[in-house]
Amino acid sequence: MGTEHTTEPTVLAPEDFDRWWDGVVRAFGGGPASSEERELDRSLTEFDRTLAVRDGDEIVGTAGAFSFRMTVPGGAVVPTAGVTMVSVAATHRRRGVLTSMMRRLLDDAHAKGEPLAALHASEPAIYGRFGYGAATFQLNAEIDTARVTLALPDGTDEVRVRYVSPADALKECEAVYAALVPGRPGMLARQPGWERQGLLDPESDREGASALQCVVAERAGEITGYARFRTKLGWGPSGHDGTVTLEDLAALDPATEGALWRFLFGIDLMSTLTVHGRPVDEAWQHLVSDIRRCRPRLRDAGYVRLVDVGTALAARTCLAPVDVVFEVADAFCPWNEGRWRLTGDAKGASCERTSSPAEVSLSVRELGAAYLGGTTLLSLAAAGRVRELRPGALVEASVALGSPVAPWLPHGF
Repeated sequence: MGTEHTTEPTVLAPEDFDRWWDGVVRAFGGGPASSEERELDRSLTEFDRTLAVRDGDEIVGTAGAFSFRMTVPGGAVVPTAGVTMVSVAATHRRRGVLTSMMRRLLDDAHAKGEPLAALHASEPAIYGRFGYGAATFQLNAEIDTARVTLALPDGTDEVRVRYVSPADALKECEAVYAALVPGRPGMLARQPGWERQGLLDPESDREGASALQCVVAERAGEITGYARFRTKLGWGPSGHDGTVTLEDLAALDPATEGALWRFLFGIDLMSTLTVHGRPVDEAWQHLVSDIRRCRPRLRDAGYVRLVDVGTALAARTCLAPVDVVFEVADAFCPWNEGRWRLTGDAKGASCERTSSPAEVSLSVRELGAAYLGGTTLLSLAAAGRVRELRPGALVEASVALGSPVAPWLPHGF
């Protein structure tokens, strides 16, 4: 006999993982999911942070969080709840299931002292009401490598590029990734086990393309970059028409980056290079001869939520000196409601409660969108989502919350 339906989430027992995971797969379209992906997800799941809502014996709601650390402007790496696997069965929509899970996840993050939460939104319209703002964006492109050339940086010819097995070079590639994490807001310090995600290569996901391939770049005997990619041979009326799909690329210096892009442009029998999920300020856009033939497209990527306003704002530095009082609205996490005075500069920041008059009024969603420096408070104000209460305060705060490089959340979860 089944138990009575409730929207109250409970912690998932390991023995229920397969049924829980099947519910996630069904909610995300029910397509084929590989056994490799299932086993990796099982090994990475933090069961004490993984939730299920049940109706009798049926799991009708799923959600979870990972214990991550995210880079913020200034280079600090801040504890972050990586919200994931959020789904509600189509039979149980509009019954409070999603709200109950979002409530539990944020309460738990607050109790654990995590100032931030982040997620990838399958449907962006869902998460604004829970305080998440679009904080990072990504660039996708389809580059006509038969007609686009590259103007390469000095030193590119000094870089050696060689094929390696993706698994054999994993340690060296991870070292390159780790070196880049402090320099770009939004990146996640890789937790143990997560490095295997970049090696997932089930044949069912290849869509006719090759197995995952990898090259590393070397300067003076040291590995300074890598690229993981697939190739798919095609033929048209004029001959070869193959496609290279870039899965991941990282480089420690301009010459290495140039050498990796030159390699990708020059693979035999390929005429298109497809890239997705790249930083919006990535250098290749300034190397190509014709950006229009690259068909760049911008889309939202990472959504950020301030779980603790004071701690989160104090964890980052400010691009310019600032002394501004925010009036923050946050009905979902009322401990954030009220006035906060942000003071700081490039060396550090402080954010404390205050009784001083408010100078900028906004909700926690807008703070989340602007927190990593990828969205300006000025642009949000132009949309009517931020109000200036003291002349000059909006520009001061908007500039201070900027970032010299675009934030980027490349890490899937």
